[in-house]
Amino acid sequence: MDLDLAGKHALVCGGSEGIGRAAAHELALLGADVTVLARRADKLEEVAASLPRSGAQRHGWLAADVGQTERLRAQVQALAAGRAVQILVNNTGGPPAGPAHSADIAAFLDAFNKHLVANQAIVQAVLPGMRAASWGRVVNVISTSVKEPIPGLGVSNTIRGAVASWAKTLSRELAPFGVTVNNVLPGYTETARIGQIVRDRIKATGRSEEEILGSMRSNVPAGRFAQPSEIAGVIAFLCSPAAAYVNGVNLAVDGGRMQSM
Repeated sequence: MDLDLAGKHALVCGGSEGIGRAAAHELALLGADVTVLARRADKLEEVAASLPRSGAQRHGWLAADVGQTERLRAQVQALAAGRAVQILVNNTGGPPAGPAHSADIAAFLDAFNKHLVANQAIVQAVLPGMRAASWGRVVNVISTSVKEPIPGLGVSNTIRGAVASWAKTLSRELAPFGVTVNNVLPGYTETARIGQIVRDRIKATGRSEEEILGSMRSNVPAGRFAQPSEIAGVIAFLCSPAAAYVNGVNLAVDGGRMQSM
């Protein structure tokens, strides 16, 4: 199986922690040069320095805010002009919890901007290099909510679904240029996001942390939450040469939690 990414340059968004950091690590293990993107320069510098490397591998970082679209686009364009990006992992923290019916319009607009609009700006910035190479991988880390909406995550359910539809459309448009576009749908994963969801449920229901965590685990046939590395391994595979004919899919990595196909 060809998993070799030597000579490829990967841009991993949300790369300072959680799934993004784990994905950066896995891509580096496969030989890619990795640039991690997030807001905190100090954290990114530490992550880039910690990534595995051998031979001529070069890792770096880019401090950027996905909420500032035009500045984000310019920063990624400058990065890609210096070194073309062949692999893009779009990964952004989820919107705040709460029901859809009571969410402010501003919450929907903010999430739309930080997820779909930011993804679009980044793709447009790196796509010329992918097309020139006739090779590219775009992997969007979204949520199982695109198949089964998650109670209490109204804004997230809505925006994640929009990102999934955007990605499916792109997958058909970009396939003739050797570029694949896929979505990874993590289930419950040991990240800061899980902590946020638990805190929100405690506030909404008055139940204890132990009760909420137990209830969540009971819905997973595997009986546990995923480790970020387990999601990252799937991301890395989709970025590899071996996955060249996988395109336009929503791939759940959820321990069997969802009941739909």
